[in-house]
Amino acid sequence: MTTNVLTDKDLTLTDPAASKMVELFEQVDGNVEGIRVYATPGGCSGVSFGMTFTDSIQDNDGVLQCDGFKVIVDDGTLQYLRGVEIDFVDRGEGNASFVFNNLQPVAGAGCGTCGSSQGGGCS
Repeated sequence: MTTNVLTDKDLTLTDPAASKMVELFEQVDGNVEGIRVYATPGGCSGVSFGMTFTDSIQDNDGVLQCDGFKVIVDDGTLQYLRGVEIDFVDRGEGNASFVFNNLQPVAGAGCGTCGSSQGGGCS
């Protein structure tokens, strides 16, 4: 099996995001290959993103090797994530989440703010 090696030109993680992913990865029992980032239709930008643990790497996956874990992205999702920075923001009181910064708007969709450098969803 041949996978594509992703670089920081494809996808980057902030230090808080990488630290949180290491923490989550260490809590998992079982055979986990990495953290899969995926896209699904929806959201105001036309695409919503999610993350889950995965136990396999497919032929059409790109892998970003990080210290202590791998980020795995399939070709279809990578077209939306190229150049994106994943951050982890903790606003306190249980309000913490991963945020996707520098998203590019999808043609014909959106409210006009999703592709901003502010990241995440629309405001």
